[in-house]
Amino acid sequence: MAIVGPSGAGKSTIFHLLLRFYDPLTGAVRVGGSNLRDLSLTELREHIGLVPQESALFSSTLRDNIAFGKPDADEATIIAAAKQAQAHDFIMAIEGGYNAFVGEKGVRLSGGQRQRIAIARAILRNPRLLLLDEATSALDAQSEAAVQRALENLMKDRTSLVIAHRLATVVRADRILLMDRGRLQAVGTHESLIVDSALYRTLAELQFSATELLS
Repeated sequence: MAIVGPSGAGKSTIFHLLLRFYDPLTGAVRVGGSNLRDLSLTELREHIGLVPQESALFSSTLRDNIAFGKPDADEATIIAAAKQAQAHDFIMAIEGGYNAFVGEKGVRLSGGQRQRIAIARAILRNPRLLLLDEATSALDAQSEAAVQRALENLMKDRTSLVIAHRLATVVRADRILLMDRGRLQAVGTHESLIVDSALYRTLAELQFSATELLS
């Protein structure tokens, strides 16, 4: 499920509520039928994987960064997660491989490499609910293509919520939620929203050529 809309529409607020960075003043947020207020933070967050726009890497080794959410993972499992995340090849090309230090905040890695390490971390955690918050928006075209392939591996067979400004990354979503000014404006597929929603059509026209809108 993709969540789209203009800046300030409330997209990130949904993620903040799901992660219980804060609770709603009225109403309830439910996952799997359970009110999130009834779950401990540990219980809730152990089932959620998050890949944000700027991934948090630690001044440690590549292995430690991948295994951060599951420190007892063995070597074979860590490598398998890196391969799914399209990260294994570039890791092996770095001196030290999985033992290489990434530097403060991952400074020794490119943006695309940092994102693939974050994706490998999420794959290793194997979360029931995956949250992707603008996970490719800060990348160049070549890096975005590699990260997008990794994200497709990560999203397979799991519930995924994707925040995106670039509609090209979410046109194949099962459902798209269109938000504006803190409210849900429309729900549908890319094709149905192009026809039924003037706001979505405007957003799409700004990003796609006429021949791409319904392709």
